[in-house]
Amino acid sequence: MTPTYEDFVSNADAVCAEIATACRLARRDPGEVELLAVTKNHEAWAPTYAARYGLAGVGENRVQEAIDKQPQVTAKLRWELIGHLQSNKAKIAATHFDRVQSVDSTKLLTRLDRAAAEIERPLAVLLQINAGHDPAKFGVDLADAPALLGHALGCVHLRVDGLMTIAPLSDDPAVAKRTFANLRELRDQLAAEFSTPLTELSMGMSGDLALAIAAGSTQVRVGTALFGKREI
Repeated sequence: MTPTYEDFVSNADAVCAEIATACRLARRDPGEVELLAVTKNHEAWAPTYAARYGLAGVGENRVQEAIDKQPQVTAKLRWELIGHLQSNKAKIAATHFDRVQSVDSTKLLTRLDRAAAEIERPLAVLLQINAGHDPAKFGVDLADAPALLGHALGCVHLRVDGLMTIAPLSDDPAVAKRTFANLRELRDQLAAEFSTPLTELSMGMSGDLALAIAAGSTQVRVGTALFGKREI
């Protein structure tokens, strides 16, 4: 059943309060951390609610699902692809998304760069790093990140905003904490080595956002805590 907008507001207020508390404990400004509403597996009401609430962007996992949904959403939003992207779908992703967070290979970078050139629109990207050494997750290993960034910076039609990671599923908070620290440390190393700011650190979801914020996250990706159980 589709929740009411009032239900969503209650959920969103609670998530924003959690973010504010985590920022206060980390001695950070809450304005430094964006809430990205993950609208995957929900119909067009979900991004519509997010925009009405004042959120700037939404995250989708699958290209086709987002394409089907976008014409039904009249509000201005930034659409971000947070799910794995196959290189053969690079052009359609570049056409329909404002940023691709899940870039994890030089092949994909090259194809996105070519697609952005063809549509004559620069594309923002994040490099996905497997900072938790989780075989079940996509993303390049920490050791391979410098080569990936070097290639990305040579793609003239792409803008590299920063890095993204997903913590392994675990009941031990130390696992997520270590994953997020790894990404923050990697970002600092790469920023110094390549003289590029890499300001965006997309890390943290409903269950671990406080740990991510403590480690320096600038964007947390939240779905279920905002919208409830997924419809499909």
